[in-house]
Amino acid sequence: MGDKQKAVLNEGQENEMEMFGYRTVGCQKALCLAGSILSLGVLPLVFYWRPAWYVWANCVPCSLQEADTVLLRTTDEFQTYSWKKVTWVHLSTLSSTFGLTPGHPLITDEDSIINRAIQKPDLKVLNPFYIFQLFSVCLWFSEDYKEYALAIILMSIISISLTVYDLRQQSVKLHRLVEAHNSITVSVCERKSGVRQLESRFLVPGDLLILTGNKVQMPCDAILIDGNCVVDEGMLTGESIPVTKTPLPKTDSPLPWKTQSEADYKRHILFCGTEVIQTKAACSRMVRAVVVQTGFNTAKGDLVRSILYPKPMSFKLYRDAIRFLLCLVGTATIGMVYTLCVYVLSGESPEDVVKKALDVITIAVPPALPAALTTGIIYAQRRLKKRGIFCISPQRINVCGQLNLVCFDKTGTLTCDGLDLWGVVPCDRNGFQEVHSFASGKALPWGPLCAAMASCHSLILLDDTIQGDPLDLKMFEATTWEMAASEDDFHLKGVPAHAVVVKPRKSARQAPVEGIAILHQFPFSSALQRMTVIVQEMGGDRLAFMKGAPERVASFCQPETVPASFISELQIYTARGFRVIALAYKKLEADHHTSALTREKVECELVFLGLLILENRLKEETKPVLEELISARIRTVMITGDNLQTAVTVARKSGMVSESQKVILIEADETTGPSSASISWKLLEEKKHIACGNQDNYINIREEVYDNGTEGSYHFALDGKSFQVINRYFSSLLPKILINGTIFARMSPGQKSSLVEEFQKLDYFVGMCGDGANDCGALKMAHVGISLSEQEASVASPFTSKTPNIECVSHLIKEGRAALVTSFCMFKYMALYSMIQYVGVLLLYWETNSLSNYQFLFQDLAITTLIGVTMNLNGAYPKLVPFRPAGRLISPPLLLSVILNILLSLAMHIVGFVLVQKQPWYSMELHSVCTVQYQNASKLTISPTTPQKTGANGSYASFENTTVWFLGTINCIIVALVFSKGKPFRQPTYTNYIFVLVVIIQLGVCLFILFADIPDLYGRLDLLCTPTLWRVYIVVMLSSNFLVSLFVEEAVIENRALWMAIKRCFGYRSKSQYRVWQRNLANDSSWPPLNQVSYSDMPGCGRAVSYSNPVFESNEEQL
Repeated sequence: MGDKQKAVLNEGQENEMEMFGYRTVGCQKALCLAGSILSLGVLPLVFYWRPAWYVWANCVPCSLQEADTVLLRTTDEFQTYSWKKVTWVHLSTLSSTFGLTPGHPLITDEDSIINRAIQKPDLKVLNPFYIFQLFSVCLWFSEDYKEYALAIILMSIISISLTVYDLRQQSVKLHRLVEAHNSITVSVCERKSGVRQLESRFLVPGDLLILTGNKVQMPCDAILIDGNCVVDEGMLTGESIPVTKTPLPKTDSPLPWKTQSEADYKRHILFCGTEVIQTKAACSRMVRAVVVQTGFNTAKGDLVRSILYPKPMSFKLYRDAIRFLLCLVGTATIGMVYTLCVYVLSGESPEDVVKKALDVITIAVPPALPAALTTGIIYAQRRLKKRGIFCISPQRINVCGQLNLVCFDKTGTLTCDGLDLWGVVPCDRNGFQEVHSFASGKALPWGPLCAAMASCHSLILLDDTIQGDPLDLKMFEATTWEMAASEDDFHLKGVPAHAVVVKPRKSARQAPVEGIAILHQFPFSSALQRMTVIVQEMGGDRLAFMKGAPERVASFCQPETVPASFISELQIYTARGFRVIALAYKKLEADHHTSALTREKVECELVFLGLLILENRLKEETKPVLEELISARIRTVMITGDNLQTAVTVARKSGMVSESQKVILIEADETTGPSSASISWKLLEEKKHIACGNQDNYINIREEVYDNGTEGSYHFALDGKSFQVINRYFSSLLPKILINGTIFARMSPGQKSSLVEEFQKLDYFVGMCGDGANDCGALKMAHVGISLSEQEASVASPFTSKTPNIECVSHLIKEGRAALVTSFCMFKYMALYSMIQYVGVLLLYWETNSLSNYQFLFQDLAITTLIGVTMNLNGAYPKLVPFRPAGRLISPPLLLSVILNILLSLAMHIVGFVLVQKQPWYSMELHSVCTVQYQNASKLTISPTTPQKTGANGSYASFENTTVWFLGTINCIIVALVFSKGKPFRQPTYTNYIFVLVVIIQLGVCLFILFADIPDLYGRLDLLCTPTLWRVYIVVMLSSNFLVSLFVEEAVIENRALWMAIKRCFGYRSKSQYRVWQRNLANDSSWPPLNQVSYSDMPGCGRAVSYSNPVFESNEEQL
């Protein structure tokens, strides 16, 4: 660190932070201490909420070497601050105490506990909301408002108890999840004492594990160094297919072990929480692995941390809520000043003046607003759980309501997991031969192709059942061979113990070999798009077989063995939506030991064998869901590792690309000429082609000029290689391509993540739906990641669906929209409720009067609390509409709705307040206003012109009080009815039976109190008896307010056509990046270019005009 004042921690990782050095100054610290005492503890609270202020107030900047305090700031859009005291640990102390040298791994390892800062958990009780609630309760007790204070305490206790219970349930589940791998016994190999048994919780990095037997839970992250393992990683990735793990290659390279692996280093790691379902020993007769991570640093620890501390979302709804609360605080401040003026001029005691002024804050700022905003999310989460959709980050449910682009993996997501083997196309030096169809029941003749299908796979034999990838399973079953573990007689013939052996069934003796032993596997990798096995024929040759993407396999073959018609033949089948796999082989020298053969030596100079054709059907739910999303104007994008033309066909069959829309193929290549790279644009057109006796479609490249003005819309299709070249050399074109890019094929896991990030930089709200381990990065990168998995929680994504189809996507969007609208409804209602009380109380303050405790209690508990609990129970509307709800609280329609309803309530209260004073009976005694039978009520009240305290609660009974209370109480119910939104995002209000019942009962009770004339009830509520005609006037005023409010809400606020017309009138245009690019491209007659080849050194295509991606921040501007 040296003399630098700033450093970066965990650079390039998800938890990257900036660190600044500070030195404490004694005099500044003393001043802060004095301020804390004088402010009665308010200053420490402010410093707790704003850690950076604490450091800036107490310290001065200095170099990190001199610092005794460091200020940490996250590098994401939140810029969250925290601070730590610096503690120096001298290596000499460690050396003398523990015998550690400066080069010891514990000290040099950046991830060791000595080099990691441990963050203290936040004290939730010091949240500003709880502090404000505590202040309110203390104030109410001081005013003898015990009932509501006790009610708030009781509600808080119930709320906290439910929260604690819920947290306890989650904690127990998490504890079981964690404890499952802490309570097992493992075998550890030590230098001196040899192999000994050890409890897994005592493992430390560097321990050498001995893996024996099957069905072993991994208690840590470990690197496999000897033998092979088959692992179930479903708990982490959602991938139900067993994964084969291979040992780390033994090389003398000084490079870190992660970089020594050709493709994915994770294929050598046994992750904590996964289950080793089978082990296969190699030469050492033992399967060994070295511990690299334990505890929370493991993959399972990452899952637990992601559940405990989900990544925060940059969603402006919550920031807007805080801003509006501050506006309410400002309004309350105005009310405080007004209250001080009125009560000081009326000669009230200073104590009463202060209490009344502070009361205004608790009335104007509803303490329950932050909690009310989350109730919609809680109900939505419960409804999702009933549908088998689990969530580890509930705050993202609201974000689901803003999704306008969803990316889908193809295989297993849009199409079925199971594949049907359609046929195989063998080839020889004369080219491709006739298709061998397995539907006829005729067995494939013996030869290298049959041997490849029987042995080139990662299937395992577990409990006498063959398990593995469905593709491998279908291919192996087609050979009619059987699988067995090697026995003693096989071992004598040179086959290692526990090797997988495949052999022809006794009923089919067409093969001249007794069997084939699989000696070594180079497992399939999404990045490499291939797998290779080394096998030994019993009494025959040692061979290597390769299986994978046709283009990749062909590149490793001898050119003369690849038929000249390879491209056209491949195009025939991929265009029909088939999944095509190529097979190749070579003979190996038998004297080489398999462990000494590297992948590079094996995968070269192969002989091309032919194509395997598999039928991959769409899931039944795929097309309807995609059609629903497209009709709702939500973009759908396919990101797959499969062949490009297969992807195009699936996109057409699924409706992602309609029949009237064109597909433009983009191909980009790095060149060796004067330019660095080239990019070409070609139109793909469907033409009829007769193949294998059936008339079907295939894709051809059209050379004519395409007029996008007459042909309709278009979609871009490209593969991972082209995407990478464009990203590097044609960055100025990337956003233009992404605006209409729909099909991305042959994408590696890293490219999938990169593509999702690029979409986010265009201000799209991106969802990603996938089912496998190769989608994990993209699932975590997206705003909303949905994993199709049997597990309830997965580290891969915030949402996990147990139903293995994409229906969960539309359900999530519907529930997200419903939760978002519910949050807005509750926000508006709580704001209006507080403003209704605020207006009423300030009017009564004018007469130095107020509402009684029981009047407050009735409004707060019997009305508002019940409405707040039941108003949010509306389910999601079953149909997706082609527009999204507002994503911000500070949006013109919502603000206008709140302001207009506040003005309506204000006008109604003022009218009632003024009119009641002008009534002819206003100056009479109470018994002259009511009927004779209620004359005994006169002793409860006297003339309203000379108000006097009655009862122990110290409130005033007056005609103004009675009028204002009835207007405010019933208006709270009216506002709930007006703001309870139904279509188009939620179910109609009348379907919320509990809410409707509650409102009917509340209205009935209020009208009963209004017209009942029960002296004891009126006395308890501090109400005065008024003439029946005046009560009718109150009902008329409330009815008028309801009708006007309903008209304004329906005809103005919810009138989408009106707001669109206003936007057009004022020339408003969305500032979202994708909208800006869409407008620019719509006016560009030269876009898209067709039948052109551009080079990276041409003007407009190079890096000189590169598109600079800004740091992403969600822009929730409306459509």
